[in-house]
Formats: sequence, structure tokens, C-alpha cells
Amino acid sequence: MNTSQTDALLDVRNLKVEVTTKAGSFFPVNDHSFSVKSGETLGIVGESGSGKSMTAMSLMRLLPKHAAKIRGGSVKLDGRELLTLSEKEMRKVRGADISMILQDPQTSLNPAFTVGDQIKEALKLHAPGGRKTLRERTIDALRRVKVAAPEHRVNSYPGEMSGGMRQRVVGAIAISCRPKVIIADEPTTSLDVTVQAQYLRLLKELQDETGMAILFITHDFGIVANLCHRVIVMYAGRIVESGPVAKIFAKPAHPYTEALISAVPSLHGQKERLTTIPGQPPAPTDIVVGCPFAPRCQYADARCHSEAPPTVAADQSGDHTTSCWRAVEA
Repeated sequence: MNTSQTDALLDVRNLKVEVTTKAGSFFPVNDHSFSVKSGETLGIVGESGSGKSMTAMSLMRLLPKHAAKIRGGSVKLDGRELLTLSEKEMRKVRGADISMILQDPQTSLNPAFTVGDQIKEALKLHAPGGRKTLRERTIDALRRVKVAAPEHRVNSYPGEMSGGMRQRVVGAIAISCRPKVIIADEPTTSLDVTVQAQYLRLLKELQDETGMAILFITHDFGIVANLCHRVIVMYAGRIVESGPVAKIFAKPAHPYTEALISAVPSLHGQKERLTTIPGQPPAPTDIVVGCPFAPRCQYADARCHSEAPPTVAADQSGDHTTSCWRAVEA
């Protein structure tokens, strides 16, 4: 069964975001619905431009002003509607209840301030205290993300740290106020494989310790297999498949999901040429008729190019859905 609205910590329904540019308007987040429970990790997968990061920014209410607007839907955090909050009210929610780990610590950390000062900023807003108390909480945040010698590192500048250590600092900022939900936007992109594995283990340990929910945004199905409980697959601003990770790996219902999984290299069995997906996703401002993946799909027929498929159950359980005419006609 799908995570119901009653037991969901974060529940998103029919979220729609419009972006306006000189080239025209488009919807990078087009009628999204999903949910995540406490202690659960939901993967959000798709190629660059599929709308993953725009979805995250919508949940945080951090869309670029004048260029992007939420045009409909609902985002409830622990039963509280976030889309109707004033900006002042939303500032109290960010960091305290829902927080975000950005993918590039090189740009998200200010090189002119120590990492301790940058962690303290969130603490001052959501967990104020005396100077000594703030320092202790800052050191504790660094300790929780396994930064060695946090009593000394608290005085370091970002430029004095490695890429992996900077990413841990970004994580420390995100968890400093113990939020209920963490959005991790491709946090391992700039890390080498060994450090990436360490960081993923760290996120899982923090989740086990605090019970926080994680939305993990990535383009890598290999990470999804190791970290996530459920996954939604996005293409051209739409969710094309959603379900438990085990089911989707065992029997992907959408051709795009099938292609993404096939593109994951394997260390076992006979070495073969990696699968590639021909073509390119549609440009954001393109007017798409039918299924947006049809021009790249090996199974597409005339109907796929002329009619957009509805979202249907991929099996009898109801917790695995897809938007594909093959599933409709099965």
C-alpha cells in the first residue's frame, strides 16, 4: 500500500510549479504526489533537468522570486500545510523541521567565515542559547557527522578542509537543529567513491539515531539500491514511476526506469558494453504531446506519441505505480 496521508511525515499532493523565462513558461514540477514516513528514505531519481532539484526547492519554499511560482497543490509536514505559511513563519520551519544538504559545499559554504560560525547561524535562529552553549552544540553537530577533533575544526575555514570534510560540515549545518526531514540534493556528486560510501553510511547512522526522514536526490540508481526504501523516477518534470526499491529493481514498469537500471555498471558476471539511452530529454519549453519519453523509447507506438498516459498501478499491491501505456494495456 502507498504511505497514507495519516502516517506520512511529509505528504506532497498534486504539487505544480511554473517557471517563466524569456523563452516561455514551463512546469518543471508537474502534478507531483508522494510521501515519506519517519525513519524512511525516499529516492528521487532522474537525469539532469528532470525537475529533481526544483522539487526540493519547492518543498523548502526557496524558489527564485519572480521566475518561479507554485501554482497548486499541497505540502504538509507533520500535518501542517507549508504552502500557506508566511515567509516569516517558513523561516522558523526551515532548519528546525525540514533542512537541506546542498550538492556543492564549495558554493554553499562561505569561505570568509569559520565552519563553526556557519553552523551557529542556524542554532542562533532555532535553538538560541549563551555563547558557551552554542559552541558546545556546534561541536556536537560536527562530532555527529564524524569530523575528527571537532573542538579544533570548529575554528577552521572551508578552504582548509578536503571536499569530503566540507560535505560533512554542510551535513552538520543541516542536522544541527535535529530536523524531522532532511533533503539531500546529490550530496555525494563531488566525492570520490570511497568517501561517497562513508558519507552514505553516515546518513544512515544519523537516520537510525534520530528517526529523521530523508529525501535523497540522485541520478545514480546504484545509490538508491544501497540507501533508499522507496523511489520515485522523474522525467521531464513528471513522476513516471514510483514504488518500493526492491520491486522497481526486480520489475521496472516504465521503459525509462528500465533504461536507467540497465545503465548501472555491474561488478559481477560477463563484462558487456554499458546500456545508453538514445536521444535527449525535451527542452523545458518544448510543447510535449503524448508521453514525454516516447521519442527515446524502444517500445513506443503511435498512441504514445499522441496521448499522455495516466498513472496506474503496476501490480495488484497498489504501492507500485507508473505512467506508461504498456501498463495500462497489460
